[in-house]
Amino acid sequence: MNPSAQHQDAEGARLGMWLFLFSELLMFGGLFVVFAVYLQRYPAQFADAGRQLSLFFGTGNTVLLLTSSLTVALAFEALRQNRQRLCQGLLGFTILAAGLFLVNKGLEWHAKFQHDLYPGSQTLRQAPAGQELFFGLYYLTTGLHGLHVIFGGVILSWVLVQVRQGRIIATRPTMLENGALYWHLVDVIWIFIFPLYYLLL
Repeated sequence: MNPSAQHQDAEGARLGMWLFLFSELLMFGGLFVVFAVYLQRYPAQFADAGRQLSLFFGTGNTVLLLTSSLTVALAFEALRQNRQRLCQGLLGFTILAAGLFLVNKGLEWHAKFQHDLYPGSQTLRQAPAGQELFFGLYYLTTGLHGLHVIFGGVILSWVLVQVRQGRIIATRPTMLENGALYWHLVDVIWIFIFPLYYLLL
């Protein structure tokens, strides 16, 4: 393939990824709007429910995602400098951080289930309506975000294999670039989730 065709393919892939990311932002934006509407209606009940979330888990997952967003950006830069081993190590760390995020989220959800705090539970059926709405939105939003973390981890794992096999290199970095963009989206969405749910006082 000639360089001009390669450039056009790369530009097309980037444009496609940006359009996809925009559609994802619209979806989560809709959830945030719904949250804001009900927050205005039930401010005290949302605050009471928010205090039952674990700031420890929320903060830990924020640190993991911010760090992994940095390492995936550094991995892309390492690839551009033909530092393949460093690129692979940074990608591996990013994937590990994704796994730790999911473990933390699973432990947090497990604790909430142990305390009978989930949609349809006896505790929430007897609680004020605002608290049940809060937890319904919490599980929907964080569950959907968790699926994106899983998908992002799978994408980056595939990218790591391609880097190891020499199919993604400094002159053909588009797949890593798009994978990094997707991972940054996962991070940005969490940056909105964390203060909305965990810092709601």
